Amino acid sequence: MLSLSLSSIRAAVSERIDRVGVTLSALCAVHCLASIVLVSALGIGGEFLLAPAIHEVGLVLAMVIAAVAIGAGALRHRRAAPFVTAMTGLSFMGAALAVGHGFEEAVLTIIGVALVSVGHILNLRRCSCSLSGVHDCSQNADR
Repeated sequence: MLSLSLSSIRAAVSERIDRVGVTLSALCAVHCLASIVLVSALGIGGEFLLAPAIHEVGLVLAMVIAAVAIGAGALRHRRAAPFVTAMTGLSFMGAALAVGHGFEEAVLTIIGVALVSVGHILNLRRCSCSLSGVHDCSQNADR
């Protein structure tokens, strides 16, 4: 019979949410690059690919996923680097909404999603001790 503690369940859920965050960040970067290529080179898909709602929903999703996974991880392992990195990325993504469609928006968004993804990866690494059975990540500074 498996005995799961609440903290190990939380760690497993947080790991999955971090992995979803990394995946969504990659999809966002692909969307940015595909939008530039399809709209500028081929002149198709502009009304769908460049719709503001896609970018606004993407930012909201990124904020929620980062808040849940990275916020919980930061509280658990007491390391600021994943949180600060992801929040910096979200700031870049927010700035991308403030500029018009084009090269600047793509650059800001790609920098943002890269930083958010790095934040999730750092969070996964910091919390790996939770998944290995050690629930106090602050015990070992190398983790």
